[in-house]
Amino acid sequence: MGTKIVVPVDGSDQSQKALEYTYEHFPDATVTLLHVINPARAGYGAQAGLPSFSEEWYEEAEAAAEELFEEAKADAPEEMTVETATEVGQPARTIVEFTEENGHDKIIIGSHGRKGISRVLLGSVAETVVRRAHVPVTVAR
Repeated sequence: MGTKIVVPVDGSDQSQKALEYTYEHFPDATVTLLHVINPARAGYGAQAGLPSFSEEWYEEAEAAAEELFEEAKADAPEEMTVETATEVGQPARTIVEFTEENGHDKIIIGSHGRKGISRVLLGSVAETVVRRAHVPVTVAR
């Protein structure tokens, strides 16, 4: 059985670099493109400041994920098996849990390259994944 790799995709240049790295270095792998829908991005409802997102927002987020997958799969090597998955949750935690639950061997993730105070204040999904994952993680810059 070949290598099973998770590549989180979000449409950023950094996730594109992770895809390119994966396609170049692991053409025989089974790759799962993972998009995490973060409900925190939907905003907060007017009632008691509780997070809320509408069904319409969620459907739009799923449709956007499908577009990301189509674009990402277009450049995959012919011999590569490419699967897709959409999950809902906090991105770093969801990436790590998905990888463990589905028996993947590796994560290849893009780095947003934040520096200084923005990195401290905003944190880094890639950094959190590196710290929490139980499989090797490659961060593509």
